[in-house]
Amino acid sequence: MARRKGLTFYQRKKKLNITVVKEILSWIFWIFASMLLAVVTVFCIGMKTSVIGPSMEPSLYNGQEIFLNRLIYKAASPCVGDVIVFLPNGNEKSHYYVKRVVGVPGDTLYIKSGILYVNDEAVEQYFNDRIVEPGLLDSKVTLGEDEYFVIGDNCNNSEDSRSANIGTVKKSYIIGKAWMKLASGSSEMGLIE
Repeated sequence: MARRKGLTFYQRKKKLNITVVKEILSWIFWIFASMLLAVVTVFCIGMKTSVIGPSMEPSLYNGQEIFLNRLIYKAASPCVGDVIVFLPNGNEKSHYYVKRVVGVPGDTLYIKSGILYVNDEAVEQYFNDRIVEPGLLDSKVTLGEDEYFVIGDNCNNSEDSRSANIGTVKKSYIIGKAWMKLASGSSEMGLIE
């Protein structure tokens, strides 16, 4: 029997390439796993909050959103220079405060001639100006166990540990370490230093 030439109405069956199917399923799996890991990281470890007020300028600006790591201080303690998020006096009805740690347990702090001294060494790298109001640091303060002293980078426009109504910050009041800022105005997105 001779083959007919011309139009045929029969469709050829296409064979599925098993290698291509495996590759597609692999991509779907890894995309789903990455999304799941991101969600778990944000909800279990991380948290997003906003800076309130100009006390951390020029590092962070009023209204700027930041991400914080809520897990880090469960395994370690805050260090000098860390930017932390905390509730003043553990008051859960208050907004979150964002400040820089300048003193850790055992440190002795005081302010003289507008300069912060920690263990008799001048600390000026965090502040944009000389400190006008020493507050509680007009005389020497030695931090006890589980006490941290925090000051805003914009030290003359900051309610912080120098104020009697804030005072020292206990580790249990700390929500987490601020580690990433989102872009805001002239500030770019990046890690918080």
